[in-house]
Amino acid sequence: MVMGVLNVTPDSFSDGGLFISPAAAVERARQMQEAGADVIDIGGESTRPGAEPVSPDEEMRRVLPVIEGIVASLTIPISLDTSKASVARAGVAAGAHLINDISAGTFDPEMLSSIAALGVPCCLMHLPVRPQEMGWSRAGGISPDADVVAVVSDFLRERVAAAQEQGIARDAILLDPGFGFGKSVEQNLSLIRQLSQIRTLVGTDLPWLLGTSRKSTIGRILGKERDAADPERTAGTAAMVALSIAAGADLVRVHDVDFMLQVVRIADAIVRTASASYGV
Repeated sequence: MVMGVLNVTPDSFSDGGLFISPAAAVERARQMQEAGADVIDIGGESTRPGAEPVSPDEEMRRVLPVIEGIVASLTIPISLDTSKASVARAGVAAGAHLINDISAGTFDPEMLSSIAALGVPCCLMHLPVRPQEMGWSRAGGISPDADVVAVVSDFLRERVAAAQEQGIARDAILLDPGFGFGKSVEQNLSLIRQLSQIRTLVGTDLPWLLGTSRKSTIGRILGKERDAADPERTAGTAAMVALSIAAGADLVRVHDVDFMLQVVRIADAIVRTASASYGV
């Protein structure tokens, strides 16, 4: 499945400022729906390295009109990217269908119980430090000598248990290993190389999401560190999307929906779909 990124922020690393107005954001959602996205992920607070936090009121001011506009005019399911329980509650009341929490419920002690009460699915991501503590040129969380597979697996196992203890059904949980968040280039690449091992350690019964789109690891490999919109990052993202699917990812979170959907279809045809389905 393809999750389209819709940042309604002034400072996101790749498309900050492009969709601040609700009208522009809803139109962008329409474009992604028509391109074939399965779900839209709306974020009202940047999580790029060094990003300044915003208040719950400001985050709601940004996302709620967009959610309401999409619900009124489109049919695509909505994921709300937030780590605040109050924003999650307001977002679901406005029409959001899924909560995507980069902190896996560690930033707000009310988040997991709120999700359980709301009865919506959630995505729990591995995050070693807050975005404000991450930097462009350092790992910012996991020691360079650490076993990233063990660190990510242990964290996500614990968060799945915590979610279930709060009343979230296991089949309502998605997982994200946190590509690009507080990890070195090599650690990020290891997440893809060893995703099948992480899935085995945490749960192959759970769906896994990978968000590699336009990330700085791609820029560093290609020598395009500071320009997230460089077309070469799209090509690099395509490679990572395909290999993520080969490693077992069930959802990919991307900016360029129309292009990446073609990558997903080819990768799926190779990895998990009988060729007869395509008349081959």
